[in-house]
Amino acid sequence: MTFRISGLDCAEEVAVLRREVGPLVGGEEGLAFDVLGGRMTVLGGTATAAEIVAAVGRTGMVARLEGEAVKEKKGTDWRTVLMASSGVCLAAGFGMELAGSTGRFAYAVAIVCGTALVLPKAWFALRRGRPDMNLLMVVAILGALGIGEWLEGASVAFLFALSLTLEAWSVGRARRAIGDLLDLAPRMVRLVGGQEMSAETVPVGTRFQVRPGERIALDGEVESGISEVNQAPITGESVAVLKEAGTVVYAGTVNGGGALVVRSTKPSGDTALAQIVRLVGEAQQKRAPAERWVDRFAAMYTPAVMGLAVLVFLVPVVGLGQGAAEWFYQALVLLVIACPCALVIATPVGVVAALTAAARAGVLVKGGVHLETLAGVKAVAFDKTGTLTTGQPAVVQVVALAGHTEEELLERAVALEAHSDHPMARAIVAYGSTRSIQPLPAEAFTILPGKGATGVWQGKQFWLGSHRYLEELGQETPEIHERLDELGRSGRTVVVIGNESHVCGFLALADTVRPEAGRVVRELLQLGVEQVVMLTGDNRGTAVAVGREAGITEVAAELLPADKVRVIEELVVRYGSVAMVGDGINDAPALGRASVGIAMGAAGSDTAMEAADVALLAGDLGKLTWLVQHGRRMMAVIRANIVLALGVKAVFVVLTFGGHGSLWAAIGADMGMSLIVIFNALRLLRG
Repeated sequence: MTFRISGLDCAEEVAVLRREVGPLVGGEEGLAFDVLGGRMTVLGGTATAAEIVAAVGRTGMVARLEGEAVKEKKGTDWRTVLMASSGVCLAAGFGMELAGSTGRFAYAVAIVCGTALVLPKAWFALRRGRPDMNLLMVVAILGALGIGEWLEGASVAFLFALSLTLEAWSVGRARRAIGDLLDLAPRMVRLVGGQEMSAETVPVGTRFQVRPGERIALDGEVESGISEVNQAPITGESVAVLKEAGTVVYAGTVNGGGALVVRSTKPSGDTALAQIVRLVGEAQQKRAPAERWVDRFAAMYTPAVMGLAVLVFLVPVVGLGQGAAEWFYQALVLLVIACPCALVIATPVGVVAALTAAARAGVLVKGGVHLETLAGVKAVAFDKTGTLTTGQPAVVQVVALAGHTEEELLERAVALEAHSDHPMARAIVAYGSTRSIQPLPAEAFTILPGKGATGVWQGKQFWLGSHRYLEELGQETPEIHERLDELGRSGRTVVVIGNESHVCGFLALADTVRPEAGRVVRELLQLGVEQVVMLTGDNRGTAVAVGREAGITEVAAELLPADKVRVIEELVVRYGSVAMVGDGINDAPALGRASVGIAMGAAGSDTAMEAADVALLAGDLGKLTWLVQHGRRMMAVIRANIVLALGVKAVFVVLTFGGHGSLWAAIGADMGMSLIVIFNALRLLRG
């Protein structure tokens, strides 16, 4: 069961719900929370929905089943209304005092409005014997009233309400940033024939139209039309991508100048866009170590502060015989400044902002814990094929024989391969286009399965095939055999072209290294990564050649999937924190074993995507160094927030022990720190 929780805005409320609802569902591990979405999911137990709603209600929060919450219309934001009312009454009371009359009634209303949403939570904390920031503030307000400081008591109530409103706004802003992603996809789809239909009801396999300039509503495959599509909202690619028949398009992307007919391949709830939104929400459940540390610290910190406040009052009064009123006031100052609000929100707001910025950049991170791990990664292991390389063959060498020129050899090869849809055939035709070679296709074309093909071009019979086919024809010379064997040992695939009388030449094809691979390896080493390794199942000769081109010195070749896991485990022992980057099904075990697994999302397998902790949605290796830096930025912001929050509090503790603290300064410092922490964390939204 999934519940919408009103008032779930920070980690402290999660801790309260775990303690109260956990026993009903077999323990705290039976609950999962999405602070970004304001949801609590019950994973087990026998408790009914009504029992869970009642348990949540006892904490001062309100729970409704997901379905019921969706049906409700958006109502009044009572948090903002009460906070504003408290501020107005505080100002009115202060104005009345300036005019010479008493403002106590206005102050009383300000206190009631400012604490209306806090009191139920404070009462719950008191009954459970677990003091929290809500109880701290209520005690401070009551203490101020007890010594006749109505203005200061009302000020504490208003400023605490303002702080909580800002906290809710900051989480809401990150929440809206993710919601804006989902809104990128149009709600209506124009079917072939002109009929419009809700995207949610379009069956898989339906053909729909996309006009120039429109956003695409569903994931699908282009059936007809050619256009460039801006995929930045999904993959983060800065350059539009050419789409034609047979290529894949994503919901939420923007069509360029051409019209497309697309066949839907996924329902609206399962598009790449919907999965991004869902997984970012689920990522909130995987809490970073920094978040867990803050929770543990806050759990001990709040009771300790209340005990310290009692000592601040008792030691000078009972032990030293000083004035009770003065030291009671100083104890109240300590309670106000010690409120852990800024500390508690320091980490989760930063994590949410960082995850949202990553999603906008085309990097899906499945939890703040993975960003924190990347920030301190010491070794990176790359799969070869499809990760460091493009995963597609390309012509890398042309060797003309028997008096032919390279152009003549390419003319014959392109004429024969124009009939084939094989990846190597497409690579040869594409290479010919770059050399402006576009002959008429060969006639009488015949495929020889497992060997090659034959055809007639310009009235003469030609053949094209593998080294083995050349040997069958009996046209191979010792010199040609030696050269072809050498190419084979270096990882090249050879296509030989000949006719009835002689061998015309051959083309060598290979999986090419990604253009950005060398730069990424250099940048990782410059960022302090101690070791970069390549893992592959290919032969060692090919692996060493690719590793050398990409700037990688340590290469592990001829590996089975289990061998890749073994190498990752060895790296973990040596370096502690290891990232693995891969794209294939055979990479999934190693991705799962690494400290953080990173999948190449564009061409990667679904298995690799599921096993990985991070997905580079555009398959852009260049995002890897950005991701490491982004994780470090997140940790720097979180550390700065924690140091600032604790540092200011330490200063006021010293002032309070010296008898120089004041409620005004404490209130201003507490609210100021909350604002600084929130806005510092939200800087991460810019990525």
